Amino acid sequence: MSSRTRALALCSALVLALVLTAVLAPLPFAIAYPGMTANVLGDDKGKPVITITGAGTRKTSGQLRMTSIVATGPDASVHLPDIIEGWFRTDEAVMPREAVYPVGNNTEEIAEHNAKQMQQSQDTATSAALGQLGKSAKDIKVKLSLADVGGPSAGLMFALGIVDRLDGDGAGHDLTGGRTIAGTGTITAGGKVGAVGGVPLKTQAAHRDGASVFLVPRKECTDARAELPKGMRLIPVTTLDGGVDALKALRTGGKLPSC
Repeated sequence: MSSRTRALALCSALVLALVLTAVLAPLPFAIAYPGMTANVLGDDKGKPVITITGAGTRKTSGQLRMTSIVATGPDASVHLPDIIEGWFRTDEAVMPREAVYPVGNNTEEIAEHNAKQMQQSQDTATSAALGQLGKSAKDIKVKLSLADVGGPSAGLMFALGIVDRLDGDGAGHDLTGGRTIAGTGTITAGGKVGAVGGVPLKTQAAHRDGASVFLVPRKECTDARAELPKGMRLIPVTTLDGGVDALKALRTGGKLPSC
């Protein structure tokens, strides 16, 4: 074997080793998928999602569905072939691991963090909804119960559900107009709606579970349009007031904001 042939063989072996390392080495990414949705106006595992005491409530029709994503766990190994496949699939998303799991190094720490965020989201959603209606938290108590879901992204839908149960559109009608409406977005106690991430997967989850309308934080309109299911209508929102007004306009055929 000539020296040139030996050199080429050595280089080929090194390249092959590098390729195998790249293919087999775990990478700092997570693969996300459309998750569950839940109707905040209904029950979850036999319990009402929204329970209100201290004020009369309305019977409602239609659905307001919060949406979620699921992702490979913080300890899961994600490799180059997984990432390549995820880039070419519309029902998967490749996300930096720290974007999916910004805190915690294990499943228990992350679950605890997400549970705290969910509780905070429920508290701020209650404050936002009661503030929108001009009602006092001293007189009205709201309990929100949704199992196996963490994080803050259900805030907007919780707040809309509380408003619908207490006041509807203010004129005797449901906010939903009998439709199945889904959405996502964080919310502050003052009613500001914030971005959440994973919106393209959430629109797919909403479509899968029968929604035809999706409320999206305005800043995420571009993301929401990326893989929007056929027949799904996007309504951008920046505040709880804006979300309520949009649903009223949707029911009456009024002018709606668009992405």
